[in-house]
Amino acid sequence: MSKKLFVGNLSWDTRDDSLRQAFEAFGAVTEAKVITDRDNGRSKGFGFVTFAEADHAAAAVSQMDGATLDTRTIRVALAQDQGPRRAGPGGAEGGGGGRNRF
Repeated sequence: MSKKLFVGNLSWDTRDDSLRQAFEAFGAVTEAKVITDRDNGRSKGFGFVTFAEADHAAAAVSQMDGATLDTRTIRVALAQDQGPRRAGPGGAEGGGGGRNRF
């Protein structure tokens, strides 16, 4: 089982430290990160919490999904491993979006 959780529907005011505090009741948190826009630094409304133990992560999912944090009802689920990124059409691989231009 995964130790990393996705936390969605975060308040714009939620920061890394308050996210960590909300989840530490379930066990040792190794990382808590609110994802921010690289251009303006504002929260994107979601983040990730990583636990030292998988059973602590499972307890946090069952207790925190649908809970209120900073006046918002948050969504909590196991994070999905995205694996290595691959370029799609028009990306680094040079695809043209599916239309033959020649």
